[in-house]
Amino acid sequence: MKYIDEFRNVGLIKKLSQKIRAIVPGNNINIMEVCGTHTQGFFRFGLDKLLPRNLKLISGPGCPVCVSPQSYIDNAIKLAQHKDNIILTFGDMLRVPGTRSTLEKERAKRGNVKIVYSAMDTILFARRNPDKKIIFLAVGFETTAPTIALSIIQAKKERLRNLYFYSSLKLITPAMEYLTKDKRLNLSGFLCPGHVSCIIGTDSYEFIPEKYKIGCCVTGFEPLDILEGIYFLIRQIRDNKPRVENQYIRAVTRGGNRKAKNTIFKVFEIRNSSWRGLGEIRQSGLKIKKSFSDFDAEEALSISDKYPAPGGKLARCRCGDVLKGLISPKDCPLFSKFCKPDEPIGPCMVSSEGACNAYYKYRRQQ
Repeated sequence: MKYIDEFRNVGLIKKLSQKIRAIVPGNNINIMEVCGTHTQGFFRFGLDKLLPRNLKLISGPGCPVCVSPQSYIDNAIKLAQHKDNIILTFGDMLRVPGTRSTLEKERAKRGNVKIVYSAMDTILFARRNPDKKIIFLAVGFETTAPTIALSIIQAKKERLRNLYFYSSLKLITPAMEYLTKDKRLNLSGFLCPGHVSCIIGTDSYEFIPEKYKIGCCVTGFEPLDILEGIYFLIRQIRDNKPRVENQYIRAVTRGGNRKAKNTIFKVFEIRNSSWRGLGEIRQSGLKIKKSFSDFDAEEALSISDKYPAPGGKLARCRCGDVLKGLISPKDCPLFSKFCKPDEPIGPCMVSSEGACNAYYKYRRQQ
């Protein structure tokens, strides 16, 4: 039965690609897939080979590790250099280059950088290490923010005095709005992130077609999902009727997960935030509220955002331009020559959701 289903899917993929070719306008069409998982899927399944040449998919800033600014990485490394600190992080952060080191190198020196798979693991570490400062690198979008918020609520309930959260949490729609204003991209539509949309809902994107006349489609992650999302967008472009469509109806609703959203904003407030490659974007980040400030690393610990500009190969990394969609990964002078997944120079190559990582795996020899 599995093979019958796979054969059937191949047939549907072929039909969808033909339908796209039949209705795509003759001018150049630029669609941005915001989510890094979509970028990986697009290249992994070779979907670009099925689409007409005038239809270009652009990788967006949907990789949370990639968009964390250089100062955040350097601050995390500095915190790891104190023997009384234990740094907790998701795995992708380990190898992101700082100006002078990485978390992976600091872990090798001191053994005080630990990988966790859930923000709730921070509670266990704090209980078991009362003589240490436990600092969690809170990196992510709306998808991870609810569990981080719940961890902070639990920490307050237990009156833990040694647990801190260093927030680089970001909101995806302000970044999308920022990119609509960049005329160099000439965007025709957005493939909206499926996981984030489970939390925020499709109504969060409605201002984009209403204000900027650019269509949006929330899309799942299987090849058929991605192609159908593209088909929906091409249909909008052909008819000149931009709107928000939901291809991922099996997981995403119009209003999203209201309980998760309420949990986020019980703990966090919105602030301006710096994005690698994009600069500061208004109202695009999450800061811990004063009522939970005992757990805010920025408030409780001495953290500076002043660091020397990166030098050497890191200064030549064009990850920021890749995140903006201004260049393809292969246009970076470091790509494949000096910057590789086993020897990354920029975060776009480190993260499994990074565009450079995906391009290297599936397209570097083309």
